[in-house]
Amino acid sequence: MATGMAMERRGSSASPLSQTARPAVSSGYKFATAWEQNAPLTEQQQAAVAALARSAAERPMPAHVAALSQPSQRPPVAPVAASDPKGDVAQGGGASELVELNSQHQFYKWFTDLESAMKSETEEKYRQYVNTLTGHLETCDEILEHLDGTLARFDDLQAQHQAVATKTKMLHDACERLVMEKERLIEFADALRTKLNYFDELENISTQFHAPTMSVGSSHFLPLLKRLDECISYVTNNPQYADSSVYLVKFKQLQSRALGMVRTHVLNVLRNASLQVQTAVKENSTLGGSGKIAITEGAETTVLYVKFKAAASDLKTLMQEIENRSSRKEYSQVLTDLTSLYCEQRLALVQSVVSSRIAEYARREPLPSLTRSGCAYLGQVCQLEHQLFDHFFPVSASDPLNLAPLLDPLCTTLYDTLRARFIHEADLDLLCELVDILKGEVLDEQLGRRRESAAGLHPTIMKTLADVQERLTFRAQTHMRDEIANYLPSAEDLDFPAKLEQASAAAVGSEEEGRDNYSTWYPPLEKTLSCLSKLYRCLEPTIFTGLAQDAINMCSTSIQRSSKLIERRASQMDGQLFLIKHLLILREQIAPFDIDFSVTHKELDFTHLLEHLRRVLRGQSSLWSSQSLARTFSPRVMDYQIDAKKELEKNLKLTCEQFIMLVTKITIEPLLSFMTKVTAVKVATRSRPLDADVPKALKEQAFATPDKLAEMVANVEEVVKKQVPEIVSKMGLYLQNSSTRTILFKPIKSNILEAHGQVLSLLDSDYTPDEAAQVPIMNLSDLQSFLEGLC
Repeated sequence: MATGMAMERRGSSASPLSQTARPAVSSGYKFATAWEQNAPLTEQQQAAVAALARSAAERPMPAHVAALSQPSQRPPVAPVAASDPKGDVAQGGGASELVELNSQHQFYKWFTDLESAMKSETEEKYRQYVNTLTGHLETCDEILEHLDGTLARFDDLQAQHQAVATKTKMLHDACERLVMEKERLIEFADALRTKLNYFDELENISTQFHAPTMSVGSSHFLPLLKRLDECISYVTNNPQYADSSVYLVKFKQLQSRALGMVRTHVLNVLRNASLQVQTAVKENSTLGGSGKIAITEGAETTVLYVKFKAAASDLKTLMQEIENRSSRKEYSQVLTDLTSLYCEQRLALVQSVVSSRIAEYARREPLPSLTRSGCAYLGQVCQLEHQLFDHFFPVSASDPLNLAPLLDPLCTTLYDTLRARFIHEADLDLLCELVDILKGEVLDEQLGRRRESAAGLHPTIMKTLADVQERLTFRAQTHMRDEIANYLPSAEDLDFPAKLEQASAAAVGSEEEGRDNYSTWYPPLEKTLSCLSKLYRCLEPTIFTGLAQDAINMCSTSIQRSSKLIERRASQMDGQLFLIKHLLILREQIAPFDIDFSVTHKELDFTHLLEHLRRVLRGQSSLWSSQSLARTFSPRVMDYQIDAKKELEKNLKLTCEQFIMLVTKITIEPLLSFMTKVTAVKVATRSRPLDADVPKALKEQAFATPDKLAEMVANVEEVVKKQVPEIVSKMGLYLQNSSTRTILFKPIKSNILEAHGQVLSLLDSDYTPDEAAQVPIMNLSDLQSFLEGLC
């Protein structure tokens, strides 16, 4: 218990020391850590601190503790060291004094003294450690003071360095500004010198251009001309400079002088080349039949083109320079003048040769051959001229208009020669052949193959083609009027059906059997189809459509007129079959033509004027008002459409219906009349009053007695069995196509079967079986088999 109390008192006595030492240690540690981060020590300093730490760590033990640690000097366990009255443990001779404890109070006092002594001994090492740390802190404070002084001096040094750097930068910036200003001044001086150079060049260029040795062929001419163009361009783009307009006028004068020298030089070179070629032409020419000098065909290309190209080859570079500057107005005009000069010189050389050659073709060849030869020769001339022109003017050669002054007169020679021939031509076949030659051989083959090189010939060919087509159209209209509309048929043309019978007999056993013989066609039909087939590939669709419309109408009218004549000569059936035959052929033959046969016409309609004048007379309107006058004298434009193909179909349908009614009337007319009377009797019977007398039965009527009916049916059956096969045979004579005959005979057969069916129904309803047996009428199945076997 006493021991516990003593321990409690020890703990309470040690608490203030620990509470005092702990903050000091913590504060020192934090300061040291911060100092290490802010002011790191050198290696030498760190080594010194480490040595101090080692020396402080190796402290000797106190003497009395060291003595007690020796086993030989330990006191006995029983005795207890006594203490002096002050509470200090008695020491002496290296051993504790033995104290006798007689009471509890003495024990507590002894224990308290002993505890105090132990406390003092325990705290001693902490005091020494605190003293050591305090010394270290003082040392650190001294070091800090020294470092603060050093840092202050370092801050001064840094401020001085910053001031020096700022002054250096300012000096550097000032130097850079001076350098930039110098460069700007140099650039300004160079720019000013460059701009002044253009004005200073006036005197230099003027002196060189007016020099007596200056010529277009000189090597200095083109560079000098280029420099002149640069000066003009610069002065033109900078009108704000002083005296720029004056300098521009002077530069322009020099440019005009230079370009004039170019024109003169080119003209002289072309003339010299032309003289050389003319000399060569005379050496290679012969006297023609007309007294004109004509160059031989073998030497024509060499003399007219190769020699001229060689003679004028020195112009090529100059022409290319002029073409490269053709975007400017002055050079464009000069280039136009040079191409005109070139075309004039070439035309003087070539025109007589080309005219002689075409005249020679015209004398010895017919019109188709002349067209082929003339176009082929002129196409070759155009190609050679284009190649030669391209040698001098590479850029301008891409535009055919530049070569037009040369090629148009040459092509006009061929056009005039051809037009003088075909304008009097009346043969449609020959005119169609000319169109085929111009479109197929010339445009598609010759010009299509040469393309750009023969483009100069294209306008002349198109003009010639248009004139030939116009002549062909006129002759086609005349042909249709004379040979189709106004055709006068001969007796042989109207000899139907004998003409068909002869053709059928001649075709028996041959390959033509069963086909429609063209020789049996009515001549206007043949001429119409032949004319349309020729014109279809030769004329434009719009022109051909109008001609086809007129031709079909004329042909249809002519066939109908001839049909009436055949009806008077042969029979009505022959006339109708003739008309059906030829209308079918006409419809079939025009089907391949890929055109629209409808034509829209415009007409002025004045029918509304009458009503308006009536209103004026009645006083309902005024004639003198501007609105009334406009209404009165403004016609209405009416559009109406004519379709020749539809009109043809309409006429064909009407003719077929007339033929069907004719055959029906011939075969079963008595039956139709009989059924009409029967219908009238039955209608009268149904509509009689109730108080009227009972009418006679149908078989009691005079026209419907069994005997009368049997006689009538017998006559009809005889006609059907005899004439229907003849009619079908005649249909086969006119209509070669079996399907056409079947279609045409089908309504006839239906009419015959329907009439017989009505009579048979009447026999079943109104006659006794015995009376019906007396009537010799075929049943429907037998009649149908009979009719189907005919066609």
